[in-house]
Amino acid sequence: MATYFIGDIQACFDEFILLLQQVNFNHQRDHLYLVGDLIGRGPQALETLEYLIAHQNSIHPVLGNHDLHFLAISYGVKAAKKNDNFDCLLQSPHLAKYCDYLRNLPLIIHLPEHKIIVSHAGISPQWDIKNAIDNAQLVEQYLIGEQAKTLLTAMYNNSINDWQQCSTPLNKAIFTINSLTRMRYCDNDGHLDFYEKCSPSSNKDATLSPWFLQRASLNEDYRFIFGHWASLMGMTNNNQFIALDTGCLWQHWMTAWKLESNSYFRQNSLQ
Repeated sequence: MATYFIGDIQACFDEFILLLQQVNFNHQRDHLYLVGDLIGRGPQALETLEYLIAHQNSIHPVLGNHDLHFLAISYGVKAAKKNDNFDCLLQSPHLAKYCDYLRNLPLIIHLPEHKIIVSHAGISPQWDIKNAIDNAQLVEQYLIGEQAKTLLTAMYNNSINDWQQCSTPLNKAIFTINSLTRMRYCDNDGHLDFYEKCSPSSNKDATLSPWFLQRASLNEDYRFIFGHWASLMGMTNNNQFIALDTGCLWQHWMTAWKLESNSYFRQNSLQ
């Protein structure tokens, strides 16, 4: 049995399958964890979700911001943009199946036996692991419940960037989405930033630093596996933080990491 983790697919289905073939992935024996952004902007959203739904016993994703964006569109609270590339899903007679699958995915996967946390963007430096897990479960309860539309409508809120100011369940849920699926940088007080996307070596704002450099509350014996930040190109310069979004959608490559051998595999973009 082998354990793999793969970065943002973003509906680049052909590259995803080639990467699975490269590592000889066996659905009866191996396990795969995906860091979110399963769909969004790439060319094969329908093929991607059909495959993931068919292999739920061996493939375990978390939600990314593009996946949540698709849910908001499907609920009618956000307008689709042409470059979302969601038409094949939205026009499908199986739309409800795709929405139900995504609504039931977690925002965090905790593998205590391996001391690993998987989330799309990372974890707020204002939290410890327990805070992150507890609040991810709050969002998950919203998404599978009657208030899903309320959350999907309200979640586009850049002003909710400070955990200390979140006093209602809805604001806590929005902050959780912002932390786990949208942030890259934080300011000196740990407040989330949603605007700067460049690599740390290109960042000119001295008030911002990568979330994973503000890690005082994060267990030093844990590894944190995330995607979302393509401009990192997998470089965190710290083995505790494994960045797996290497910009397949942007003509770079898709990356897999194997736990047992601490080895990386990559499939070049076909775009």
